[in-house]
Amino acid sequence: MTNSSPVSGDAYEYLDNDSPEEQRRLEAVRRYRLVDQPVEDAYDRIAFVAGAIFDTPIATVSLVEQDRVWLAACQGLTGVREVGKEPGLCASVIAQDDVYVINNAAVDPRTLEHPLVRGELGLRFYAAAPIRTHDGYRLGTVNVIDNRPREVTQRQLTALTHLASMVSDELELRLMVIRSAAAEQRMRESVH
Repeated sequence: MTNSSPVSGDAYEYLDNDSPEEQRRLEAVRRYRLVDQPVEDAYDRIAFVAGAIFDTPIATVSLVEQDRVWLAACQGLTGVREVGKEPGLCASVIAQDDVYVINNAAVDPRTLEHPLVRGELGLRFYAAAPIRTHDGYRLGTVNVIDNRPREVTQRQLTALTHLASMVSDELELRLMVIRSAAAEQRMRESVH
């Protein structure tokens, strides 16, 4: 289930997309109130497990915002909480339903010009599963990164998909807490 087709000229036009559908997707990202917040243990554990399954030095749980990718959790990169929304990695994964794999970013046409590939990090391997909400929006990814090319097994990709589903479940629990707190606040205000 890897996506290794070459990129057409308009393959990334969704990055500049301000369609009503993209606006609804962004509203879905924001309803969970996770962007610009401290790392929470649940997401940090999921990133850790993803890295352990693939034996990669870096694993993240990301949310794709309008102009950046927010790392809700990041194992292996100290002090990094957001990256650019350049095509080829997290921002590309949310345009599809399948697991997305780059076995060698140095030769993959989707990532040749990406700053994480050309820059100091020297990203070579990337695998990501989209985080889909229960109402169908793709918010971000659970992904693993290495600075050396590698192959993956179907079992690893299935595990990555399950981890992305676990993030979705955690987000729904978070939303229930947010909504319960808001309802409690409204009740308090109506009493006074």
